[in-house]
Amino acid sequence: MAYLFAGAKVWHILLINVFSSWNNSYLFIGYRSTMTVTDYRDGDILTGVELDAMKAVAEAYSKRSLKDFEEAVNTFREQLEHDPIVHRHLSSLYDTLLEQNLCRLIEPFSRVEIFHISELIGLPVDAVEKKLSQMILDKKFAGTLDQGAGCLIIFDDVKPDGIYPSTLETISNISRVVDSLYLKSAKIMA
Repeated sequence: MAYLFAGAKVWHILLINVFSSWNNSYLFIGYRSTMTVTDYRDGDILTGVELDAMKAVAEAYSKRSLKDFEEAVNTFREQLEHDPIVHRHLSSLYDTLLEQNLCRLIEPFSRVEIFHISELIGLPVDAVEKKLSQMILDKKFAGTLDQGAGCLIIFDDVKPDGIYPSTLETISNISRVVDSLYLKSAKIMA
């Protein structure tokens, strides 16, 4: 049986569990064995502020709550910010949660004020506008930001039309036929 690595390695394994959306009470060790958090090294219990921090982050992630996530990060800032790997992954997790929450909020709208979205999600207008702009550029949804009116305009998903490719194919075929007839007429004239 593989043993858990000390200190930071356990911390990173917990982080992997949070990001993998696994049940946060299990750690994957090696390729054959799983053990609960309380099974660490022959019955020793994994406890401490670091574990509490990861549990708080995991609970916020499972609830899909930005507010709970921010509270967990602020409460356990010292434990979560000391490791650059953990910090980078927490930033990524925050962005993912923010995108999911924004998509859920804008789904029923075709046009909505950015101020209204910022009130619903509890973030400053500038941060919401910046994230929506990034999501549009990343093609997370089809839309545009009307900064003059301060609103987001969401486009319906355009279903690809089968006529356009067929038309291009037909025009290509006609072009080949015309070229072939031109060559035959050139041979006859010569």
